[in-house]
Amino acid sequence: MKRGEFLRSLGLNSAALMAFYCMGTSLTACSKSTTDPAPTTPASGLSGNADTSAGAINFTVDLTNSNYNSLKTVGSFLKVGSVLIANTTGNKYVTIQRLCTHPGFNFDQVSYTLSTNTFNCSGHGSAFNVDGTVKNGPTTVATKLYTTTISADGNTLTVKA
Repeated sequence: MKRGEFLRSLGLNSAALMAFYCMGTSLTACSKSTTDPAPTTPASGLSGNADTSAGAINFTVDLTNSNYNSLKTVGSFLKVGSVLIANTTGNKYVTIQRLCTHPGFNFDQVSYTLSTNTFNCSGHGSAFNVDGTVKNGPTTVATKLYTTTISADGNTLTVKA
């Protein structure tokens, strides 16, 4: 049984669950994040800067490289450095910041969902449209969008701030 299921079985309400979760994990689940997330994909097939802590985002992804070729499939997404790249509805590439903009809680739990064509944060349930605007909160702050360009042959993706 997972911790949340156990706590719900005790009859605790949502506020009590969140307080217990935050306090019970030494505040790691609800802590502020002031640093950029570490890259989750290998550097092979990537050239340039994909990490905001190292300066402006400006990199190229080789979509023929096995580390990134899954991005050719509509609905797929990858976290690369400080950003998340998704192949959205209509085979359109969109790149956003990896961290949710919920004030005080910068969760690195954002993913792309093809069925709703949205970026969703599992940390608090916020959702963003593919243009970066907030679809639903609790956040009220739009996510950072990056210029994403696919090459004519469809094998290279360029992302810039």
